Amino acid sequence: MDKLKRALSGDDNDEEQGIVTQIYEGSSLSWSTRIKGFVICFILGILLSLLGTFLLWMPGGGLILFAIFYTLGNLVSIASTCFLMGPINQLKKMFAETRIIATIIVLVCIVLTLCSALWWKIAGLALLFCILQFLALTWYSISYIPFARDAVKKCFASCVN
Repeated sequence: MDKLKRALSGDDNDEEQGIVTQIYEGSSLSWSTRIKGFVICFILGILLSLLGTFLLWMPGGGLILFAIFYTLGNLVSIASTCFLMGPINQLKKMFAETRIIATIIVLVCIVLTLCSALWWKIAGLALLFCILQFLALTWYSISYIPFARDAVKKCFASCVN
């Protein structure tokens, strides 16, 4: 809309704008496209994770396939939120002070899951890292809900006492 206003007012000087602004304006998605992209990626992530869960019961290398598909599903699900808030904003929020530790733990668990499944080929370790990945991703996800972490901490504190 601003570009149209500048063009109609005769002030359409694109040389003033930086290249980043021009790229952003040329590549921004409509809200409905963002929602569709989010839903498609999120469902694909869930399907990959479910496929991994079904492959868990497969004899032989089922546990390794589980680790790979479960991790890919989580990565696609995390990437789906880039459609809603944009990749740069997503990265800023992921590495914000309140969730940087959770983000690092999630990423480390993802890397260790893939390493244990693909290179080390230790199925038990891959399963352990999948469980840690799930817990870390859950802790990371509830950081987006106001006061959810405090509620979980209080719940576990009351269970211990």
